[in-house]
Amino acid sequence: MKCKEIITELASYLDEALDPSLRASIEQHLDKCKDCRIVVDTTQQTIHIFCNSEPAPLPQSTRQRLHEALAKHLRSIRA
Repeated sequence: MKCKEIITELASYLDEALDPSLRASIEQHLDKCKDCRIVVDTTQQTIHIFCNSEPAPLPQSTRQRLHEALAKHLRSIRA
């Protein structure tokens, strides 16, 4: 298995949504490839941090700009 294939299957690998033979091939590659192991570990840590964090409140000015942009977009769709 090549590094590019690992990246292509990364989401399915992390979601444990691969058939056992493909999962085994990826794990064999990860045992030998330090770069891909770093990518997998970093991605897992990022997901863990994101899932366990509280959302940050939007500043009022950002919230207002977002509402204006959405309203403008909706008006252009309706036109």
